[in-house]
Amino acid sequence: MAATKVLSVEDRLKNIFELQKIDSQIDEIKILKGELPIEVEDLDDEVTGLETRVAKLVEKMDELNSEISNHKKNIATAETLIERYKTQLDDVKNNREFEALSKEIELQELEIKLSEKKMREIDAIKETKQATLDESNARIDGKKELLEKKREELDKIIEKTEKDEEKLKKKTDKARKSISDRILKSYDKIRENYRNGLAVATIKRDACGGCFNRIPPQQQIEIGLRKRIIACEHCCRILVDNEIAGYSVEE
Repeated sequence: MAATKVLSVEDRLKNIFELQKIDSQIDEIKILKGELPIEVEDLDDEVTGLETRVAKLVEKMDELNSEISNHKKNIATAETLIERYKTQLDDVKNNREFEALSKEIELQELEIKLSEKKMREIDAIKETKQATLDESNARIDGKKELLEKKREELDKIIEKTEKDEEKLKKKTDKARKSISDRILKSYDKIRENYRNGLAVATIKRDACGGCFNRIPPQQQIEIGLRKRIIACEHCCRILVDNEIAGYSVEE
């Protein structure tokens, strides 16, 4: 079995810088997308929440309409009974029967008044619920319109960058295989710490290209010798010389 080739520090620096270049290109695509993916997701969640609210309101309105229907039936039944009792009054034989029928008529009339009162109360609740329902539906329409625009914007960017992003992801996967787990772990941690995702920096005008703090001349010489991996003492980014980065000293 062939021995695993041990990479020199220079090769390791080249590999890690190449990975940074690829990841930076992926980061640029993410910047191009901006906050659109999050905005689309948030709007989608908001529309779903509003639609759930509307569904509950519609369900409640159905329940209120059912209650009104029951009260109307109750009134119709009471009116029928009143008519029956009034007819029976014509055939009463004594005061006791008259008083009993009169009491029944009075009770049914109270039943009608109670149902009518309940219906008025329900109508007031329905009016409030309907206003909320109309407002929610209007908000849904507005959010859906905005969501559609945002989705169109995002789809256009994805269509434009999807192939490039796929190629870059394949490149970054390949590049990571040439780097040790220890260095990758440090690289990923540094990238997470900075919004621009820059974990490998060049020296520009005697300063770290990441945090712009001055790099002492002796340390610049050590970086140029590529005998060991050196990190910026201020921001912890891995430092590479301009030749590895593909720049001339004059640049």
